[in-house]
Amino acid sequence: MPTGVHIRDARAQLFDAAERVLLRDGANALTSRAVTTEAGCAKGVLHRHFADFDAFLAELVLDRAGRIDERTAALRESAGTGTVAGNLTGALTALFESVALAIVGLITARDGLRARLRRDLPAGVPVLTEAATVIASYLAAERDLGRVTPDADVDTLAAILIGTAHLLYVGRDDTPPETEAVRRIVTTALAGVTGVTDGVAGGVAGGVTAS
Repeated sequence: MPTGVHIRDARAQLFDAAERVLLRDGANALTSRAVTTEAGCAKGVLHRHFADFDAFLAELVLDRAGRIDERTAALRESAGTGTVAGNLTGALTALFESVALAIVGLITARDGLRARLRRDLPAGVPVLTEAATVIASYLAAERDLGRVTPDADVDTLAAILIGTAHLLYVGRDDTPPETEAVRRIVTTALAGVTGVTDGVAGGVAGGVTAS
């Protein structure tokens, strides 16, 4: 990477390289040398743009979390189409089969990163918190359309869906759960607040991804 590369370009290349290392080799393999080697640049490039490696990782987490908002249009626009259960099943599958799960693992593994993020973010886990907000917004739209009951607590439902789906995916190595297992979580959480319990037809894949 030339020394004159614009900081935005350098940041993007380093973030993309870090994501590849994280997905391929796991959180423990994510070091500054691994990132710069993957990016094909000198180690000094990273430290030229970030105070230290935890600062770099914090910016990586914030960047990937921010992408959730950029990619939520499909889920939000699906309100009123397909089935509520199908749309949410597709969204949760896309979320946890993206970089999101690896990012959560990274935050868990590094004390310095967690401390840095706590200074800048409200309570909650980055990526998962943003995803829960998106799902709550989608459920609110379905509530307005009458496909979710008027008294449904969409914030609590979103938290239940994110938390339970996360437990389903975590620790499974490279073998994700069957879509049917995700669907069961969704239909169980929605029991009593919607009449939709029939499969995943009309699901929206990729509604809330981080990379």
